[in-house]
Amino acid sequence: MKSNGLPSVRWARLIPIVFFTYSLAYLDRANYSFGAASGMAHDLNITASMSSLLGALFFLGYFFFQVPSAGYAEKRSAKKLVFWSLITWGTLASLIGIVTNIYMLLVIRFLLGIVEAAIMPAMLIFLSHWFTNEERSRANTFLILGNPITVLWMSVVSGYLLNSFGWRWMFIIEGLPSVLWAFIWWKLVDDKPNEAKWLENHEKQALKQVLADEQKGFKSVPNYRAAFKQKNVIYLCLQYFFWSIGVYGFVMWLPSIIKSAPNISIVETGWLSSAPYLLAAILMVVSSYFSDKLLNRKLFVWPFLFVGGLAFYASYLIGPSHFWISFSLMVIAGGAMYAPYGPFFAIVPELLPQNVAGGAMALINSMGALGSFVGAYFVGFLNGVTGGFSASYMFMAVSLGIAVIFTVIVKAGKNISSDNDPLGANKEIIVGK
Repeated sequence: MKSNGLPSVRWARLIPIVFFTYSLAYLDRANYSFGAASGMAHDLNITASMSSLLGALFFLGYFFFQVPSAGYAEKRSAKKLVFWSLITWGTLASLIGIVTNIYMLLVIRFLLGIVEAAIMPAMLIFLSHWFTNEERSRANTFLILGNPITVLWMSVVSGYLLNSFGWRWMFIIEGLPSVLWAFIWWKLVDDKPNEAKWLENHEKQALKQVLADEQKGFKSVPNYRAAFKQKNVIYLCLQYFFWSIGVYGFVMWLPSIIKSAPNISIVETGWLSSAPYLLAAILMVVSSYFSDKLLNRKLFVWPFLFVGGLAFYASYLIGPSHFWISFSLMVIAGGAMYAPYGPFFAIVPELLPQNVAGGAMALINSMGALGSFVGAYFVGFLNGVTGGFSASYMFMAVSLGIAVIFTVIVKAGKNISSDNDPLGANKEIIVGK
């Protein structure tokens, strides 16, 4: 079976691999929140302010190495970059389980951020070599689904591991699969279609032609510097910065928020923490499907962020006295914040040519990392200063509101390539209306 004359086997062959690879990356960054909510702070004498710094330090390393990673993946090999990253971040994640003092933990968290900086730009560039504009929102979504799906099952499994073995063994056990998976990744993937032995020559040529035709509608952008100066890229950087404040303030502190409720065990915290990510996975698939079907991106980004902001604001108004109502709003906020990822990361390849699109996505993602640092740190800071979570809800609501504004002001963009398009891949792409 083929889609628009293109080999559909790409989906069955590549998407499970990229999904699982990104899942492992997210596992090794998000399980820290469970360690922090269990006995780690007591064992290592971590204060509340230091806990916030540790939770956020990952994103500083992540911030600085996004663009260099994109450059390497585009010009040399995404496959090789991801292979070595898997081995390194799996090792570092497991080492968290044997640290004996706060200083070792600070170093490991920062290094983990540096290594995992490679994964998102490398994967987005990898997918852009295999999937067309009409497919890219869905392909991106299946990649990024590794985020909420991982947190969903990780929340439950980590709860049981913590309850049975403690936080040290949780980190050791959850870090090792990345090292093993690196060798499976290396065996199964190819950087570009022309390298794939599992495609027929005519399939390689068909895909190569469609991807080449998509590039014909772009004005030349000579280098990253020129791309980074474009207004739409700047707006998207600011948008993703504020969006990420909400997302990672939520991800890093949700277990602690739930654990603070009366009579909630660490296992129950794990189960409850998984609920927003189940909704997120459903909404991500739905939004990406209709974004590709309608070839509209912004329409499936800002409304979800607006709903997420409203849910945080409603939690702020309700206050801490109604836990289950507040928790239900957290589920809505979490699902809504994750829903637009696929359409969002499909915007840039439709605004910029391939030679700079990967770098622009990396810059945007690096600004998201900076926002993640602010969200993870400042939410923890507000929780410590106020002794509750209401101020944090308001902070995340305002951040998402600002993200909505920057999404709306990104100008509509079109990619119209050759008029002679027998495969039908070069339809008009509308970033926003």
